[in-house]
Amino acid sequence: MADFLRMSEATALGLHAAVLAAAEGGTVTTTRIAEELSASEAHLSKVLQVLARSGILESKRGPNGGYVLARPAAEITLLDVYEALEGEMRLGGCLFSRPVCDRERCIFGDLVERVRAGVSDYIRATTLEAAARHQGR
Repeated sequence: MADFLRMSEATALGLHAAVLAAAEGGTVTTTRIAEELSASEAHLSKVLQVLARSGILESKRGPNGGYVLARPAAEITLLDVYEALEGEMRLGGCLFSRPVCDRERCIFGDLVERVRAGVSDYIRATTLEAAARHQGR
């Protein structure tokens, strides 16, 4: 069941950090993001480095350093961030780690696929700009 909507803590941090960077509209520090998300700066720093290597964020050095979006927030989707941290989103498969039926007679019918498709559609269509607006930032 753990693979139903696979999202690590790192991915959750990355998604929230990217939306926060979009809301700030400029450079945001690791310290500021960590405080906002109640997260470990060390863990967050590793996540932000991955996002920088993937071209979602840019790292700015110096006294006014931190991270800034590498492209406009309207051009980056939640899926871009998710896949930078988790790899390609998996849609198929059984809800359980070890399938016990032939999937044609699944006890959940098509519920699992509908939920996965709904989540996939949402994060494919939602930009960082829209997510920041939705949070009232």
